[in-house]
Amino acid sequence: MTRTRFPFATLPLLALLTACAKPIPADRVHYVGDWRGNGVSLLITAEGQVVYHRQEGGSTVSIDAPLKAFDGDDFEVGIGPLVTRFDVGQPPKEADGEWTMEVDGRMLRREEGEAPKAQGEIAT
Repeated sequence: MTRTRFPFATLPLLALLTACAKPIPADRVHYVGDWRGNGVSLLITAEGQVVYHRQEGGSTVSIDAPLKAFDGDDFEVGIGPLVTRFDVGQPPKEADGEWTMEVDGRMLRREEGEAPKAQGEIAT
């Protein structure tokens, strides 16, 4: 009988992925949140982890990777040369208590919940 050691082999990779995440800078704290709309869900954590799912027709795209950098309003996620760039047509903005952001041509709305905070910021 052959044993599969795959789950144990992935633990160091998962630790590496988590360690590579860069916390969201204080001036970008409004990007943090659970964004949804038009077949897309985008979770950006204060710790810098990005989880993206897009369903269109019969295809699905999923990304779960650390934030690498911001470039203007856009941001990049990934490790080493494996990078995905998210084109932000409209950075997060609040109007009438609702936060919206346009990513890759799709308008997203931040789901209700606790307001985002920069890492290390104490809730008041």
